[in-house]
Amino acid sequence: MTGRQTVLYTAFLAVLGAGWGFTQPLTKIAVSTGYQHFGLVFWQMVIGAVFMTAINAARGKRLPFGPRYLRLYLILAMIGTVLPNSASYQAAVWLPSGVLSLLLSLVPMFAFPVALAMGQDHFSFRRLGGLACGLLGVILLVAPGTDMSMDLPVFWICIGLIAGLCYAFEGNIVAKWGTLDLDAFQVLQGASIIGALLLLPLTLMTGQFIDPTPPLDGPQWALVVSSVVHVLVYAGYMWLVGKAGSVFAVQVSYLVTGFGLIWAKIILSETYAPTLWLALAMMFAGLYLVQPRPKAALAQVAAIGDTDR
Repeated sequence: MTGRQTVLYTAFLAVLGAGWGFTQPLTKIAVSTGYQHFGLVFWQMVIGAVFMTAINAARGKRLPFGPRYLRLYLILAMIGTVLPNSASYQAAVWLPSGVLSLLLSLVPMFAFPVALAMGQDHFSFRRLGGLACGLLGVILLVAPGTDMSMDLPVFWICIGLIAGLCYAFEGNIVAKWGTLDLDAFQVLQGASIIGALLLLPLTLMTGQFIDPTPPLDGPQWALVVSSVVHVLVYAGYMWLVGKAGSVFAVQVSYLVTGFGLIWAKIILSETYAPTLWLALAMMFAGLYLVQPRPKAALAQVAAIGDTDR
């Protein structure tokens, strides 16, 4: 890359990080009045499906629905949105928004052992050290009995970690088996449609359906804005991967966490014990160590914004 391109792509990377980080306090707002996960994820996928359908129509791209494609949409809908977002919405009731942002930085660290298990990568002590740093960061968050303790519930920290684990599986599955002859926007459209269809009966049966009749309240607007931002930022991320490469684009992981903490402070006035900043330092060190080198880069973090974007 030329110096001018580096400056441009770095600035664009910062915009992406700010956008994804912005969705974290919106998640907290969305659950603030009792809306539950199935209802929230359903509308998130509906909004994503509408936007991606419009984008693909403008691009002149049709969406195939043969058995192979439906299987792909189903897998990515489940591990890219339904499971991780359901976990995140439930954890958001009990955890600060900044902590949720912090947990997202573990996606590349989870991706490493998943890649090893799937035969996608080779063992490395350097990256193992990165994984250890990330896990120590989590332990710092939940360690009881210290003056710096945030007294976070261990159970909900574990639930919050489900999202990062799902995204790690999603990225490695795509890296290993691909997306047939579809591009990212078509896959996102198909996964959003299938996910919404799957969630509709669950949402109705569990009584979690959210009435979209105007006027919308604050949590509903938070959901709408979050879903739209996800779509726009994901499209931008895929553009950046194509222009600057995945190893450069993957640095957005740092920015999502950093901006998530900043937005939580501005929007929700959250404050944190010193433990969180120690955990942040450990996780950023882990991120640095676990990043793949250019010749061995995986698509392992392309799913950080998940398939509802």
